Amino acid sequence: MPIHASVLDLIGQTPIVKAQRLDTGVCELFLKLESANPGGSIKDRIGLSMIEAAEKRGDLKPGATLVEGTAGNTGLGLALVAQQKGYKLVLVVPDKMSREKIFNLKAMGAEVRLTRSDVAKGHPEYYQDLARTIADQIPGAYFINQFGNPDNPAAHEFGTGPEILEQMGGELDAIVFGCGSSGTMTGLSRAFSTLSPKTELVLADPVGSILAEYINDGVLNDKSGSWLVEGIGEDFLPSISDFSRVKKAYAITDAESFHTARELLGKEGILGGSSTGTLLAAALKYCKEQTTPKRVLVLVCDTGNKYLSKMYNDYWMLDNGFLERPQHGDLRDLILRPYGQRDTVVIGPNDLLTTAYQRMKLYDVSQLPVVDGDTLVGIVDESDVLLHVYGDEARFRDTVSTAMVSKLDRLDVKSPIEALLPVFDRGQVAIIMDGDTFLGLITRIDLLNYLRRRVQ
Repeated sequence: MPIHASVLDLIGQTPIVKAQRLDTGVCELFLKLESANPGGSIKDRIGLSMIEAAEKRGDLKPGATLVEGTAGNTGLGLALVAQQKGYKLVLVVPDKMSREKIFNLKAMGAEVRLTRSDVAKGHPEYYQDLARTIADQIPGAYFINQFGNPDNPAAHEFGTGPEILEQMGGELDAIVFGCGSSGTMTGLSRAFSTLSPKTELVLADPVGSILAEYINDGVLNDKSGSWLVEGIGEDFLPSISDFSRVKKAYAITDAESFHTARELLGKEGILGGSSTGTLLAAALKYCKEQTTPKRVLVLVCDTGNKYLSKMYNDYWMLDNGFLERPQHGDLRDLILRPYGQRDTVVIGPNDLLTTAYQRMKLYDVSQLPVVDGDTLVGIVDESDVLLHVYGDEARFRDTVSTAMVSKLDRLDVKSPIEALLPVFDRGQVAIIMDGDTFLGLITRIDLLNYLRRRVQ
């Protein structure tokens, strides 16, 4: 293997793995690991393409400021290239983006401005519209505009498409992809139209997006829904889009996407992101519908390490109703982290307050039940610790028992849900008991999640 001069040299030429344990019917399914790009996604390709094309045209001066709106990984691809080439980068991102992506962007030097994810194109706070406004306000700024930039699909027409066909020995019956900016779809469509016209183009689309209905029924809906999968799906047709060769689309729910991505990890050992789950779910549906063997390729769009706090987190999945929980018909149905399953984060009375503080920070909780053996003896929260150590930081070395509240208001598990409201009104969390047995805690957000799930 050669020694490369820059991390940018590692973009592209990603490996392909044949699925071995997934149910692909009579078909062979191949997984192209775009997650192996240095920025972790297929969007590294267009980040490099759009910036280098602008340089060749003379649109960028040294140290220029780039601006873009991104709902997915394009921002990371741009951040990687901008960092290596010495450009400033301002990114406008919807507030549904995973926090891992945001931390990653900031660590690479990008300026991140969050905006609303519940507004449509044309609204001033829609991420693309806001990005254009910001670009207009910064003297000399260059607006990338991935949704209208022809250098986006060019990356796939002249790079990804020929690369796939070379790796597959020219034998590819179908390819499954998603569509956000439409660069991947448009570029691959153009590449295959000349290099492999027999290859069928299959779109995977989140439920709520308008694209699957447009492909399958020819209906362009002006109203879209909402979805949690990141980076794909649209509420409009991007100006660079070319859907003419796409004849089949599958609408995939968030639940299908997340569970299929988890299945990919469990069966094939491949850690893919949320959009990968959407694409793979569509690919498996396509494969199972075939009656004759076909060679099918699906893109693993990005790495799942950007979603560890979301779809790979059982608590997040439970919070959002994507994992089933046993139903008891009492307050146990609201306990997200049951103590009996050792899911509740607890502390001992003889542990130090500094340990309690570190545990609260690590698990992002505001209070800890204090348990001696299996007996609940108190509760300690942030306020208890603060009031105990304020003015004498050495008291962090005191034991939890010196600061905890031991006089507790307990709720019987058979109490009505309405009994939670006075507890929350007092600024407390609900301590749920079954006789003398501690079952767990219920917080305000637990109740809100429970109520929201009831209307899904």
